Amino acid sequence: MSAARSLVSLRVIAATAALPLLLTACGYGSEGQKDEPKAANAAADAGKKLSASEVRIGYFPNLTHATALVGLQEGLIAKELGATAIKPQTFNAGPSEIEALNGGSLDIGFIGPSPSINGYVKSKGSNLRIISGSASGGVKLVVNPEKIKTLDDLKGKKIATPQKGNTQDVAFLNWIAEKGWSVDPESGKGDVSVVRTDNKVTPDAFKQGSIDGAWVPEPTASKLVSDGGTVLLDETSLWPDKKFVITNVIVSQKFLKEHPDVVEAVLRGTVNTNAWINANPDKAKASANARLKADSGKELDAKVLDPAWQSILVTDDPLATTLKTESDWAVKAKLLDQPDLTGIYDLTLLNKVLKTAGKPEVTDAGLGAK
Repeated sequence: MSAARSLVSLRVIAATAALPLLLTACGYGSEGQKDEPKAANAAADAGKKLSASEVRIGYFPNLTHATALVGLQEGLIAKELGATAIKPQTFNAGPSEIEALNGGSLDIGFIGPSPSINGYVKSKGSNLRIISGSASGGVKLVVNPEKIKTLDDLKGKKIATPQKGNTQDVAFLNWIAEKGWSVDPESGKGDVSVVRTDNKVTPDAFKQGSIDGAWVPEPTASKLVSDGGTVLLDETSLWPDKKFVITNVIVSQKFLKEHPDVVEAVLRGTVNTNAWINANPDKAKASANARLKADSGKELDAKVLDPAWQSILVTDDPLATTLKTESDWAVKAKLLDQPDLTGIYDLTLLNKVLKTAGKPEVTDAGLGAK
């Protein structure tokens, strides 16, 4: 698709020295964690004055946004901001979050690679920067085992992805092409029927038999398994080092220029959150579910939460080479004109925070500002 078209597109790991669980959470109950810093610590630090009185942070009430969920629930981001108030905003889709960022109603956001690329390309590089990684993994191909027993059985079947051109849709189209099969990227018709279906609807469609499987992120994948589906493929297995970006941290370029101290404080909070998640995986899982319940009114059942949490890797590293690969796949699928992604990353503040914390710096794979 043209550059103006949308890409529409917790097993905990160590990031750098310890890649903790970042953005994706659903949180349930964070009680019994009195030994951890929460609002009291933020209040104790309230005298610290930064250049903005508030920062508006967007994220999805979704397990792939664990850093935001846990960082907000535990007060770990607020602690670093001192007197600067956090104004959280939840979104259900990447395009609406990008619109809020571009429209000036959002300062910092947790978001996937496809909308990050799309937002950057549509603005000709003028509106956002990726300032940190957040999460890797958490994407699976789940199928009806009565209809599909092997990967070759996908031919002729109906497989859902969340949205045309979104991250999972692009990955699935690329996988299909590598199998030597053909699918029209616009209509989804071909050797496999790619059915673009909202993740909220996918479980019902699966139970009703209107789709035979889905290439989807967590926790949708684990919901399908709880309804009788079988994991036929974990996308992690297709990537070098078993890692690929699923969530980034992005910022408005205007906010970054005017309030770098606030952005740095948020990044200290996300790095500390990842470290805390890594050190306290069970508490972090409960915290994420608690935040999810607060945001959406519903927590995840353990049979969905537990496997979903284990499959997501959190990391401060943006895994920039994998974002470039995902962009190349979209171009190959004719869903995106070849973009110039030079300048999409600004990891200066993240690397400053990592260095102070005694952790290795991360790379932008040559896609930083010149």
